[in-house]
Amino acid sequence: MLLYKSLEFKNLAGQKIKVIEIPVVEINNPYYFTIQVRLQTFISFIYNNPDEKSSYSFREYLKRKISWSDFRDLYSLKEIQNNA
Repeated sequence: MLLYKSLEFKNLAGQKIKVIEIPVVEINNPYYFTIQVRLQTFISFIYNNPDEKSSYSFREYLKRKISWSDFRDLYSLKEIQNNA
């Protein structure tokens, strides 16, 4: 089952940024490393390149950055309703 988390921080310009739809997977999941590296890269880019947007979807970012088959496999894990 797939849970999502959100992350809030202030970027270099002091703007409050929210990153949503970050999948939470166990350490032994084959996508764990990919998620960690891509999330770090994504946050670093957002932090150092201020934009007018204040909310970003990590899911949409991954859709563009990893292969479609990996994306489909990762997000086809059964979601828990309302992160309960």
